[in-house]
Amino acid sequence: MKRLFVLSVAIAALCTTAVAQTPADSIAITKAKWHKTKLEKGIVAYTAQFNELYKGPQAVSIIEVDKKSKRKFDIAYDHKMVRTSKMAAAHNGVAAINGSYYDMKHGTSVCFHKIDDQVIDWTGRSELGARVNGAVRTRDGELEILDWSLQAEETYKENKGTVLASGPIMMQDGRVADFSKCSRGFIETKHPRSAIYTTRKGKVVMITVDGRAKGNSIGVSIPEFAHLVRVLGAYDAINLDGGGSTTLWMKGADNDGILNHPSDNRKFDHKGERSVSNIIYVY
Repeated sequence: MKRLFVLSVAIAALCTTAVAQTPADSIAITKAKWHKTKLEKGIVAYTAQFNELYKGPQAVSIIEVDKKSKRKFDIAYDHKMVRTSKMAAAHNGVAAINGSYYDMKHGTSVCFHKIDDQVIDWTGRSELGARVNGAVRTRDGELEILDWSLQAEETYKENKGTVLASGPIMMQDGRVADFSKCSRGFIETKHPRSAIYTTRKGKVVMITVDGRAKGNSIGVSIPEFAHLVRVLGAYDAINLDGGGSTTLWMKGADNDGILNHPSDNRKFDHKGERSVSNIIYVY
């Protein structure tokens, strides 16, 4: 456990990322009692319940994938919208997190999505800048986080692998990103949130924070989420779709594999999973 949650992080430096965070928040994260669930060598899940974090209770769930597991990453989609757990199982996944933003009426992504040489969807102009300034790319089973923009989208020529735009980027090269150009309402409002990040040691981590559950988990703003992943060791990090879509799944875990508390049924349980357009999964 100590390998993931390093206590030697400089607390004062961490707390300068946004005024919403305090030294008490950093201390709460580093001293949390995490419940551990091991899937196999190199793939471990952690969950923790905080009585007080970012001015309220929070429920945080994490799946950490080490290169030693020899597992691979990919992005899956379905035009009909499917639950994260079901889509992951259909692709022989062992772990998964919901993907990027999508049109709930039509089931299509509103973010650029390309598989090899085939473009599945383009980013809506209202999304670019407001919250979409990054992307997740999987190629040969490896995952990386990229910068993204209208220009990057129009000139993207890579024909191998899968890329899915999302955002905002929260951490880049070990530093908290600048959110000043993003939609203020989206950035500042507390929501259930999903993200994926990489560490200096080559680990890939999928993380969710539950929300909309008064008394159990109130959710986080983007600056708070960025602070959380930084304390946990993120080097590069990108926000994914959140709200009712926020879902973290691991094959073989309790509650049909649902680690967090999806909010779509407005209950603090593991049954409120929403159907989504795309996911990021481990296989």
